[in-house]
Amino acid sequence: MYLHTMYMHTIMGKTKQPPKSLRSDAITLVDTCAGLNSRLAARRITQFMDREMAGCGLSVAQLGLMAQIAAASDDTLGALARRSGLDQSTLSRNLRTLENEGLIEIAVVEADLRRRAVWLTEAGAQRLEAAIPVWRDAQARLAAHFSPDLARRLAEKTEALIRD
Repeated sequence: MYLHTMYMHTIMGKTKQPPKSLRSDAITLVDTCAGLNSRLAARRITQFMDREMAGCGLSVAQLGLMAQIAAASDDTLGALARRSGLDQSTLSRNLRTLENEGLIEIAVVEADLRRRAVWLTEAGAQRLEAAIPVWRDAQARLAAHFSPDLARRLAEKTEALIRD
């Protein structure tokens, strides 16, 4: 992969790097960029998980949001945005879909009308509960190719980047 950009030319017994070009720089960028490669890996994992979860009627993103809602002690949208790593507009768009399907409910917090809280409806809790065994099987299949622990460690290690 990366090695094809690092080949050496031999000219009169001396080795030297090939001349730099936009193509060689682009190849190096594609091969070594953590941002590009992590996005590619995330897309591939998401595609795999979405395929596995299709029978539940939930995407892995929806499943993750519902699990975040079910697992949280702080049910405000701001806290959910922080935990999920989503900006407010992306979170709102994703939650609107779940709300339209009757899986979550969003309401204004009476003590502070600027804050909104979110929780699973009964239908949402039942859908999440039914999806978890399917997720477990998918997770086990994924683990045969890619360590879920590695993905979690990557998420934890990169958390500092959002603070820099």
